[in-house]
Amino acid sequence: MFGSTVDAVQGFRRPVYAVAGGRLINVFGSGLVYPFATIHFHLQVGIPLAVVGLGLLANNVATATGTAVGGYLADRYGRRPVMVGSMALSALTLAAYALVTTGAGFIAVATAAGLTTGLYAPASQAMIADLTDPGERERGYGLLKVASNVGFGSGFVVGGVLYEFANTAVFVADGLTSAVVAAVLLVALPRVHDGRAAATLSESVGDWGRAITQRRLVALACLNVGFAVMYAQMQATVPVVASETLGLDSAEIGTLYVLNPLVLVVFQMPVLSAVGDWRRTRGLVASTAFWGVSFLAVLLVDFVPAVVGVGFVGAFLVLRTVGEVLHSPLVTSLASDLGHADERGSRLSLIEIAKRLGMGLGAALGGAFFDYGFAALLWPALILGCIGLAVGLLALERRVSPAENGVNG
Repeated sequence: MFGSTVDAVQGFRRPVYAVAGGRLINVFGSGLVYPFATIHFHLQVGIPLAVVGLGLLANNVATATGTAVGGYLADRYGRRPVMVGSMALSALTLAAYALVTTGAGFIAVATAAGLTTGLYAPASQAMIADLTDPGERERGYGLLKVASNVGFGSGFVVGGVLYEFANTAVFVADGLTSAVVAAVLLVALPRVHDGRAAATLSESVGDWGRAITQRRLVALACLNVGFAVMYAQMQATVPVVASETLGLDSAEIGTLYVLNPLVLVVFQMPVLSAVGDWRRTRGLVASTAFWGVSFLAVLLVDFVPAVVGVGFVGAFLVLRTVGEVLHSPLVTSLASDLGHADERGSRLSLIEIAKRLGMGLGAALGGAFFDYGFAALLWPALILGCIGLAVGLLALERRVSPAENGVNG
């Protein structure tokens, strides 16, 4: 299994590995804070969970806004300057979390950080598409996921230990990793796509206008909102279950969360290879099944002894990660192929905006369910949402050509 993963990540052009390496470093910084941010601002700083959820919603709305701007800039001025600029600005905004002491401050910093980090995703995804042939594109996006989760896993462990000794240091370290990535990308990335700087503003905005009027793309974006609601629970609510219901400390949660990147690194490429002949929509339907079962595992935590409950949280992490393994590269590849290459940045930014809005919505809803005493109802609601996503994907499949849906020949 490990050997097949190594084989699958070989054979790309050198700049692809530069993008993946930058991704690994940046996500290491995110992993330092990811499982602990909700715990820190809710339990340590004393911000109500609903306000934390509101801040995460503001972050994701701002990220969506930054993503829209980033997609436009990546198509007009090129991928490289947008990626470098995003990381340089994010070094400041992410480190600013260390200064937060109030709910209003948390929302303000979360908004600023969302704007700067949001610029990055569509430019980096379009860069990978520019650097890969259609037949290796899903592997390229899979390589990004492997790099991301190697970084996440390392960050979870280091962050858990660091948080025990100096809890605000994890936020400063997160900012420093973005500064390192900006320097790496400035040196290592070529100008593969120089953009269309001579294009008028109306022509560039027209790319976005075409993106948001493509019914199939909008339908895929709406479905991605639903997937992102599922994603949000790993950060917004499950750490609270692990801390308040099971009594785990930050180091224990960080160690448990390593299951997420470990499963992804081991299974990302083999799973993509196994479903290589599938329609992309079918792989996404399979993803919803794994997400649904993962939420069933969290639902059962309240009905079992604590030791068994830890096992169920572990099962959640494993199952939702398999769902992520299927979802992320397939939805990105599908969106990438639904139009002309010159408009990829706009299309991919729309998909990323949908993800960010869904994550913000999921965080806010999850926090509200917990604060108002309906936490037990959250998990059945999410399971029903997974069923709805599966139905929507099968409907979309009828509107997508076999070639766009990943069927070769």
